[in-house]
Formats: sequence, C-alpha cells, structure tokens
Amino acid sequence: MRMRVVICGGGVIGACTAYYLSRREVDVTVVEVAGVANAASGKAGGFLAYDWCAGSPLDALARRSFTLHAQLPGEVGHDIDDDWGYRRMDAYSGFILPYENAPRQNRPRLPWLSEGVVISSHLSTPDTTAIVHPGKFTTAIMRAAEKHGTRLVDARVTGLMPAGDESTIRGVEIEAGLIEADAVLIAMGPWSILAAQWLKLPKVWAEKSSSLIYDTGDAVPAEALFLEYTTEARQTVTVEVFPRVGHTYVTAFAGSSPLPVDPADVSPETAALDQIKQVAAKVSPVFDTSRIIARQACYRPIVQDGLPLIGKISQTENVYVATGHNVWGILNAPATGEAMADLIVDGVARNLDLTAFDPIRLPPLDPASLRIA
Repeated sequence: MRMRVVICGGGVIGACTAYYLSRREVDVTVVEVAGVANAASGKAGGFLAYDWCAGSPLDALARRSFTLHAQLPGEVGHDIDDDWGYRRMDAYSGFILPYENAPRQNRPRLPWLSEGVVISSHLSTPDTTAIVHPGKFTTAIMRAAEKHGTRLVDARVTGLMPAGDESTIRGVEIEAGLIEADAVLIAMGPWSILAAQWLKLPKVWAEKSSSLIYDTGDAVPAEALFLEYTTEARQTVTVEVFPRVGHTYVTAFAGSSPLPVDPADVSPETAALDQIKQVAAKVSPVFDTSRIIARQACYRPIVQDGLPLIGKISQTENVYVATGHNVWGILNAPATGEAMADLIVDGVARNLDLTAFDPIRLPPLDPASLRIA
C-alpha cells in the first residue's frame, strides 16, 4: 500500500514538498483554504542567492536550494508549460541621497538610476544570484506535483485526529470530514501557529511586508538593488528592487497590522504603499505611478532564533513542520521540500543535515497564549 501524506498549506514549501514526494510514488494531498500561492509565496520578491548565508546554519540549505532552482526549469518544463521567469542577475548595494544635496560627479551609478542614487558595492554576479516570479514558480511546481498524482483540496484544516495511542495522528480534520494520512506536514507559513492548538510547536511570528509592482518592460536590466534610505523622520530603511521579466518589484517599510485568521483577508497598508511609491520615484524615473500594476502585502513567518522549523514534531510519530523561512522562503523552498520528502519517506534527509532546524531546539508555545486577529 502506498504511503499517504497530507500537507497543510499550498504555499511554496507545501508545493515543493508535494512535488518531491509525488516523484517518490507517495499519495499526496495538499489542503489549502485560500488558493495556491495566495499569501507570501505569491507576493514575495523571488530573489535567490547562492552564498549569502555563508557562515550561518542556513548556508548548506541555501546552496542546495539555489542549485535545485537552476535545475527545475528544465526538469519541470518537460511536464508543465509554465515559465516562472527564472533568470540570473547582478546585485548592488547603495544609498539614496536627497536630490538637492547630491553631488553630481565622481559617484558610482547605474545608467537607469536617478542622480540621487549612489552605488557603493557590487554584491554579486549572475553566477551566484537569480530571480523567479514566486507566484508563477509555486503554481508551476504544484501543477507538476498534480501531474504526478498530488490531490489539491480546497478546505480549512480544523484539527488533527489522533490514533489510539495519541502520539500518532490518524489524519487531518476538515469541515467535510477526515482525510486519513500516514504522515502530516504543517507548512502554513505564519498560519502554522494555529497548529499550536493541537501540537507542541514553537512560536511563529508574522512580519508584514508591503510592495508595489511596476510594469517596466525591458527598461530595467537584471540588476537587483539594496538601497539605504533615511526618511524625514530619520528612520533608515532598506529599499529592495527586484527586476523580473517584464516588471519590477519594489518593497520597503514593514507593516504593523496583526495577522488575520483568513489569508484572504491580507491587505496592504495605504501609508506603507505611499512611502514605497515616493521612494521608488527617487530611485528611477522608470518607476512612474502610471506604471503600477499591483499593490500588495504579505506576512513572512519568523521564528525566535531566525532559523526555520524543519523536522518532525517531537511528541508525535508522524507529524512534521516546515515553516519560519522569513525572507528566504522562495530561495530555500526546493531544498526544504526535497529534505522533507526524504525525512518523511526514509526517516532522514539525504542531502542536508537538518539538526539546526529541529523544532525541539525551542520551547513550545503555550496554547493559552495563542492570539490571532
């Protein structure tokens, strides 16, 4: 009898895990209430970096995942006619000056940028950095998983059904009934915190990011930017600019509104979008307000020590978690999915040491303290 795995969450982590599990002839069901890539997996930047986590526990995960990202267009393209805009790119850092104070000579700059933008460092070349459209990537990987037999269920997870010994989960409860499973993966991004009602999970925070998408055609080259900007209130923020194929993603200024229960209720904050719009206009004349094609927001999952939760939940025999990837969710999704598939089927990840990400390293959240708007 084939192994049955239920994945709670249709974001990029769930999609990649479903893809690698389905290629191992596992019966996979993905339960998602708000649609594939509806949250951060569809509204993130999509920036990929090979060695930007060097010296941290994330390094091997990032390097493995960057390599898989390079392989997946050819691997999945044989089955799915979807282009998620994978391309290599340069990356630069710098800062934005007020125009009236900006010296006009002897400043490193890129031709498409305004005079007030100073480039201070060439961070990386196309050998080590790239970009994808996160929503298209997640959707394509999920479609590829479906072609290998994965079933996608539109439903809300309402609980987990324990078996007789209570350390083993019999299946996932949804409003329509029970989906039986031999193993369950919690991969709901910041909404994974809801599983603390049923499991001993460490706390997962949610940090809001707003962003604008500009229709830039071929006016912006493949050059990612990380620019420091100081507001009139003397708040220093990092403005991130990620050119994709045909359009450009710009983000800055973290939001403050709490995580809603329903992912479909996430909305951008007008004040944050106005600030991004004003700063983007200082970066380049290409970022004219008439070119804005999307105003959006998402919540990134963050764990206390800054590392993701990837592994089996200690008090259970067959429940796993994969969340808390923060800004590197799109980058690290393929290697996380591959590792989770190995861990669930074989009991060990073949290409990565997941020790640093084991959920047992952090104390579990007290369910009585669970608060969500």
